[in-house]
Amino acid sequence: MKCPFCGHADTQVIDSRVSEDGTSIRRRRRCLLCEKRFTTFETADVRMPQVVKAGGHRAEFDLEKIRTSFLRALHKRPVSTTLVDESIDRICHRLLQLGEREVSSRQIGEMVMTELSRLDKVAYVRFASVYRSFQDISEFSDAIKEIQKTHR
Repeated sequence: MKCPFCGHADTQVIDSRVSEDGTSIRRRRRCLLCEKRFTTFETADVRMPQVVKAGGHRAEFDLEKIRTSFLRALHKRPVSTTLVDESIDRICHRLLQLGEREVSSRQIGEMVMTELSRLDKVAYVRFASVYRSFQDISEFSDAIKEIQKTHR
């Protein structure tokens, strides 16, 4: 690490401590040339993948879009905010585990549907009806049959 005072390339770590929340490491350093001390912080650099839309264009991953999808599907349903947050965290964790720089919006939609099917069957059907663009009542019926098969 370069000294911020004199620019010398050699510095020595004299103390390291993990932050209270465990997400960063604080390091006290000393420049081997000018002997001035300074502090650095080390954190993990984790980035969500880019989202490839159906039309082929790319967009930044937007956590609020996922949250909005959950809240619309779960409107007036008896599901706690804690359970919604846990579901969203699982989706984010799965996306990071993929280790990909890009992910299709379809994959994210399927993950949302999986989580909604665990939380609330009505919310699942609501989301599926919009996500899959249901055109008639038979598609609703098919979605209901699908959810009944997988949750018996």
